Amino acid sequence: MINLFKIKGQKREEAAANAAGRAVKKQSPGELRLQKDISELNLPNTTKISFPNGKDDLMNFEITVKPDEGYYLGGTFLFTFHVSPSYPHEPPKVKCKTKVYHPNIDLEGNVCLNILREDWKPVLNINTVIYGLNLLFSQPNDEDPLNHEAAAVLRDNPRLFETNVRRAMSGGYVGQVYFPRCV
Repeated sequence: MINLFKIKGQKREEAAANAAGRAVKKQSPGELRLQKDISELNLPNTTKISFPNGKDDLMNFEITVKPDEGYYLGGTFLFTFHVSPSYPHEPPKVKCKTKVYHPNIDLEGNVCLNILREDWKPVLNINTVIYGLNLLFSQPNDEDPLNHEAAAVLRDNPRLFETNVRRAMSGGYVGQVYFPRCV
């Protein structure tokens, strides 16, 4: 019911703007769908959302994930989301801004999550992607890696993998690569 009042209010604002001779920016179907997705978000306790460009730019936002279990417990990981106007027909572009030692996130921040690629369907939403990102931290996947070295260590020597994750999160080197502190 509240949404109906919101839509009626928007229509009144548009009519007033038109009467005053001001241009009204029409929202794309992707923006409308994203607005709906964001209003229905059910974020896990480990996740926060922010809009660095303000509430007028819903198509670009950030998610902060703070895992409460697993190898990455205590870390803070920042992801940027860029949603195209053709959303939900194409998935959002997601990048990890925190340099992390992870089999499914490469050193440039690209994220390997099946629902962001071949398994994306328009029925999926932002909430699904956020839960997928949280799942990557509780259950890293060595079978579909972007960081092949980390995946091999996870598969062959889980204790060494845990040591490498702790070293990286504390701000240190894993091999020749330096990772800034994220705990």
